[in-house]
Amino acid sequence: MGWRCGGLRWAGGAPVLVWRRAGEDRAERRESALSYGRALGFRVLGARHCVGARGHSCPLGATVPARGTGGLCPECARLDRAHSVAADTVADDPRTFRVYLAWFGPGLVKVGITAEERGAARLLEQGAVAFSWLGRGPLMSARRAEELLRTALGVPDRIPYARKRAVRSELPVRAERAAETARAHARAVALADWPTALERLECAVVDHAEVFGLAGTPAPPPVTGVVTELVDGGVVAGRLVAAAGPDLHLATDEGGSVVLDTRLMTGWELAAVRPADVPATGTPAVGPSATVVTAVTVPVRDVRPGGVQEGLF
Repeated sequence: MGWRCGGLRWAGGAPVLVWRRAGEDRAERRESALSYGRALGFRVLGARHCVGARGHSCPLGATVPARGTGGLCPECARLDRAHSVAADTVADDPRTFRVYLAWFGPGLVKVGITAEERGAARLLEQGAVAFSWLGRGPLMSARRAEELLRTALGVPDRIPYARKRAVRSELPVRAERAAETARAHARAVALADWPTALERLECAVVDHAEVFGLAGTPAPPPVTGVVTELVDGGVVAGRLVAAAGPDLHLATDEGGSVVLDTRLMTGWELAAVRPADVPATGTPAVGPSATVVTAVTVPVRDVRPGGVQEGLF
């Protein structure tokens, strides 16, 4: 079995694609750094397989559905969740945790927790355009604060990626992003039932728009399509213009961009794009990297007003 995509992670504030290959016990691993403005393209080979959990290869070598964002078979998914703080299956973790407020767009604010040792990695993974820490302390106190904000302020702990993508192309200026995050922070830390073991932290808004490639001039092209699944023989190729959370934004030759959720890439064996793989409609992108070919031959949902759903882009 060759190298299969293990999805995207954020390392040192930059997006990195992970590759895994099944070993006798633990899976081998490699990484490929991504850069904005550079070409990104691949051809899909064969079937999608489970990439395993917690650094181990899938013992069943199971195939998984193309449209699933987990990329794991049921057995490996259970193993992964059994050790997941996010899934609320671990109650005795001795580490220090932080509670945060994450801002994704106007009116889109959520609360969450992360291990303090991870820093802001969790916020990058979720695609938070801006965020501020709220407090720090033991796990169960962080959990109680999270529940308090959900009930007292109506702040959710989850926001669908479709909603995040819908507002990402038209973000307000940095000052407005910071102001909305600061207002939510003030309301949160003023709550009377704040857990006593959780230290309140002052508001210090961190903005990720530049890290995500969303703050350049000119701004990245608007999102016009979202990849819904990968298929054997399908091609995805274009210029990487932005990335947020698990999403990669690839410029198209029609002036827009198509979003590829890298969670759909996990478990696929991917190869370089050959000239024969590019349809006649695939044309060189305009700009300094004129050799970049844009072509998407996998199912894409058109998100433009009046667009045809589930069509091919």
